[in-house]
Amino acid sequence: MSRHRIHALKYLSILSLPLTMYVALTYQGAWTFFPFVYVFGLIPSAELLLKPDEQNMELTEEALAENDALYDWLIYGTLPIHTAILVWFLHTMDTQALATYERIGLILSTGIMCGTFGINVGHELGHRAKSFERILAKIALATSLYMHFFIEHNRGHHKRVATPDDPATARFGESVLRFWARSITFSFFSAWNLEAVRLKKKRKAFFSVHNEMIWYMVIQGALLIGIALVWSVPTMIFFILTAFVGILLLETVNYIEHYGLVRKQKETGKYERPLPHHSWNSNHIVGRLLLFELSRHSDHHYQASRKYQVLRHHDDSPQMPTGYPGMIVMALFPPLWFGIMHRELDKLSLK
Repeated sequence: MSRHRIHALKYLSILSLPLTMYVALTYQGAWTFFPFVYVFGLIPSAELLLKPDEQNMELTEEALAENDALYDWLIYGTLPIHTAILVWFLHTMDTQALATYERIGLILSTGIMCGTFGINVGHELGHRAKSFERILAKIALATSLYMHFFIEHNRGHHKRVATPDDPATARFGESVLRFWARSITFSFFSAWNLEAVRLKKKRKAFFSVHNEMIWYMVIQGALLIGIALVWSVPTMIFFILTAFVGILLLETVNYIEHYGLVRKQKETGKYERPLPHHSWNSNHIVGRLLLFELSRHSDHHYQASRKYQVLRHHDDSPQMPTGYPGMIVMALFPPLWFGIMHRELDKLSLK
């Protein structure tokens, strides 16, 4: 087996998350919180002990990996697993007499699945060129009721990142709670606006079958109605809460990815192109594998078309003190976040 294929098998470690969900759904009780503790307790602890890996593939190895379908099938395979977990969750919430704390545990834990196997996978596939991969991306995003992300992220965020015009870029001194409210609200309205601009250029009516945002609302509405009919209205509400946890997970990731970083504005009013130093990067290996290399975010914004398996480390990209799971926990405690990140920003300004 070639070296790059052995490298590919490392991404099977992402299956550890659905395994924790299996434990949560099977044993219930305090185990319903196990996936949550695993992601935000055990993994950050491990990343404090493990050194970041800055190594990049050699160019010949990178070319082989980029065209190897094994990497694609690894990410395609997350969708049926995620769907099965969601159905199991809905059936459990509807048919079993669970204590309130067990329901909370399952909502939080399944919400992590929505954020990682749902939105994060949708993010990766949404950047692909093949139409069926983009369809899979929308299906994945629908599991968190966040299909408009497909439009806003690709047509909005990647063009406006690290500027005051981007709702998904956290401002210096902005708390994560304030960011959640601003990013969730204005990203949604931005997606409608971007779709209106696209339709106008194509000379298509806004209220028509050509409007993707209308289709997204219909599909997500139908999904909710379907859940209510197959199971019950309370179960539909549990699903909405679970999707919202996935949304908050995504938006917290958005918060940590560009916090306090700003692109220079030229005399023409346009901004410099996004460069590796406009995104916070993390080479902590556990978080990288759990999120299909999302934490190598500097290279992703530098070249958005690059597949997850060939994202690179850049020496000039600002480095997070720890991996994504630990940074997410840190962001939820603003005094701690500001104290550490403002010190890191000061270091960058001295370079």
